[in-house]
Amino acid sequence: MPLNVPGILVPFQLLFSPRIILPNLIVKDIRHLDFVALKKAGYRGAVFDKDNCLTLPNKDELVPELRDAWNECRQTFGDGNVLIVSNSAGAKSDTGGIQAESVTRSLQAPVLFHSTLKPGYSCIRAIQRYFASLHTPVRTEQLIVVGDRVFTDVVLANRLRNLERGTGLIHMCFKCVFERGGTIGKEHSAGSCHTSIESGPLAIWTTGVWKREATFMRWCEKKLVGLVQRRTSRDEIEPRGTSPFIKVLPPPIVPNRSWKFWRR
Repeated sequence: MPLNVPGILVPFQLLFSPRIILPNLIVKDIRHLDFVALKKAGYRGAVFDKDNCLTLPNKDELVPELRDAWNECRQTFGDGNVLIVSNSAGAKSDTGGIQAESVTRSLQAPVLFHSTLKPGYSCIRAIQRYFASLHTPVRTEQLIVVGDRVFTDVVLANRLRNLERGTGLIHMCFKCVFERGGTIGKEHSAGSCHTSIESGPLAIWTTGVWKREATFMRWCEKKLVGLVQRRTSRDEIEPRGTSPFIKVLPPPIVPNRSWKFWRR
């Protein structure tokens, strides 16, 4: 994967705006999200990361355990309103869009084409253009952004919110130097806590991983989120299980065994 300059610059932005790394919701994986409740609250579109959020890293197939939740999400929002934004599929390194086409076919959802990696501002503008181009446009504040990385997915959601509000002038200046313009395409072959869209978009951080990778960076992200949360308002992140958008899953069923294992 090419060097992610926008992601590398995030720690510098923390000096001016530490809340940029705070998610609104924290869940283990997308099975814990109540998409029907999100739709009722006014959210009408969803942006998803791919690797370790929906698929194994560098794989295009949906993790089997997520199939029911993914189908519920697509049926609730509508296929065109669910967008995959990855730093692999659809990125500049995806020559000819081959991986994007494979992901679209596997996940049955469009993939964003962008030449600037998340959480770059050009990528953010491309997301806005995509949802504005739909038959029934989706406003930025009506989006949820779901991903497993703080420095890319959570920051992207919070930058979307800041751009919508017209804030973030200092870091907007830096983007002109370090980023190139993004493009938008669609595959045709296939902040603060809130419970309404007033403060959208909604940043959702999935902490469970389906394959261990970038362990040190994930540890750093977790520690930073905890540090910023302790130094800011306690209401920045909704506690696990308290949000109306979070499902409490039943414990897994343990099959009964007709035999006993005796240890000496």
